[in-house]
Amino acid sequence: MSALSPRLLTLALLLLLSACDQPPQFTRVEPGEALSAGSATVFKRDHNAFSLPAANLAPSRRLDFAVGNSFFRNPWVVAPATTIARDGLGPLFNTNACQNCHIKDGRGHPPATDASSAVSMLVRLSLPHSAGTAEQIERLGVVPEPTYGAQLQDMANPGIAPEGKVRVRYSEVPMQFADGTVVQLRKPELEISQLGYGALHPDTRFSARVAPPMIGLGLLEAIPEAAILAQADPEDADGDGISGRPNRVWDHASQSTQLGRFGWKAGQPSLNQQNAEAFAGDMGLTSSLVPRDNCSAAQSDCQTAPHGGEPEVSDSILASVLFYSRNLGVPARRAVDAPEVLRGKNLFHQAGCQQCHTPSFTTAADAAEPELANQLIRPYSDLLLHDMGEGLADQREEFLATGREWRTPPLWGIGLTEAVNGHSQFLHDGRARNLLEAILWHGGEAEAAKQQVLTFDAEERSALLAFLNSL
Repeated sequence: MSALSPRLLTLALLLLLSACDQPPQFTRVEPGEALSAGSATVFKRDHNAFSLPAANLAPSRRLDFAVGNSFFRNPWVVAPATTIARDGLGPLFNTNACQNCHIKDGRGHPPATDASSAVSMLVRLSLPHSAGTAEQIERLGVVPEPTYGAQLQDMANPGIAPEGKVRVRYSEVPMQFADGTVVQLRKPELEISQLGYGALHPDTRFSARVAPPMIGLGLLEAIPEAAILAQADPEDADGDGISGRPNRVWDHASQSTQLGRFGWKAGQPSLNQQNAEAFAGDMGLTSSLVPRDNCSAAQSDCQTAPHGGEPEVSDSILASVLFYSRNLGVPARRAVDAPEVLRGKNLFHQAGCQQCHTPSFTTAADAAEPELANQLIRPYSDLLLHDMGEGLADQREEFLATGREWRTPPLWGIGLTEAVNGHSQFLHDGRARNLLEAILWHGGEAEAAKQQVLTFDAEERSALLAFLNSL
């Protein structure tokens, strides 16, 4: 066979390079693709799909799971009370049970416009970093509002004034596809009223947050740090417009700065600290990890109210809730081999969505629980911070996260939101009423992906949504 001419060799090389730049073409199911959580995957598809123990959790350990579930589900009460294991609620709080926000271990939602409280959505408060001290920013990640702290509590014990009430109003933002189809997005506007302790600081930043699903959190914690950092490209060295950054946050247990993994801005380093901070911020309950309550110096009636002991959440209860939240199973995917789902998967990659929503990781061999170790999981998240544009910006800094950055949320289980929670409201504040609206709110680093989706016709949009709903 004669050698290729220089011209043909150059053409062949260009074709090869062009092929390398193209997204993969998926014509069949990948091995094990339906098992989103490896051997921890569960197979429920109904309203209990997010509430099951991981499939590989040993029967002898399921009693521990049930004990943790009881403390996650049952309400806490005002102290003093005969229910001494669960007293100490408040004095200021957002809810009296974890399950009230993480409904059926799933996703929260914003309040209806006429609702009397914002259960399952809360509002974070803070001042710009420039107004705080280096210690506040290092240890808290935020500069709390002087009177109301870092979170607005809209409920209180008898005789205590709630901090305020939250309402959400919406205005419409039209978005048009290349084929002329127009989608009306809704832009939320927070309204804080009935302030119980005086005016808010004029520079206060507000950020509404709905409760995220609880599934697979132990597996996310078990992803090796090196694997997460390998996805980071803070200076966009490869020039693809994606600049994922790790958040670095304060870890109470080690008294050091660690990689952030949990929360809408990756503001918590561990699941145990995430739980303890939620007990403190959402229910006013102290623990050995977070011994402070949520009363500010300006709230004297809050500070002098009865409490449920020191700490109110015992180490044993905190450990039980940690075991429960680590071992909630992730549902298996559905219809993974359907032609429309496979086509949607190709479109997902064609748009570049996988550049932030990383399909898979393998968990560490030394995971906190043996069932979490060495699992090939498919969370569709890189757990990194990304600039999502001005449309989604809350202008609220959190450790290294800017007011435009958010952690990539995992997509596993997202197609079962309606079955579990009876709604399909997405993004950090629940503004998107369906997955298509959620996509269309993407901007910043995801602007190019959104623009690609805007070129999709009705059949392509249907296929993309079929893929997402299979996750």
